[in-house]
Amino acid sequence: MFGNLSGAHLLILLLVILLVFGAPKLPGLAKSLGQSMKILKKEVRELSDDEKAPQPLASPEPPAAPQPPAAPQPPVVPQAPSAPEPQQANPAPATGQQSQNPAA
Repeated sequence: MFGNLSGAHLLILLLVILLVFGAPKLPGLAKSLGQSMKILKKEVRELSDDEKAPQPLASPEPPAAPQPPAAPQPPVVPQAPSAPEPQQANPAPATGQQSQNPAA
């Protein structure tokens, strides 16, 4: 890619970069570029080390017994409280006999 660049080409490229970014910003730019390259190399090295390292084998656990599906429950609909029934003053006996009324 850069094989065709001669010394004159590199000098012109350096002058263009100097004009675009300015002399005071070049050291900071070079520093941030160096830090970025360092981080990139570190991440690539860690990635390749992770691929080379054997993964520890976990103890095989028996598969859990499948749980039968629960029967669907009908939806619970809250009911409004019903009004209490009015009570009778003299309820009739439950034996089937009519109450004796002395006035009759």
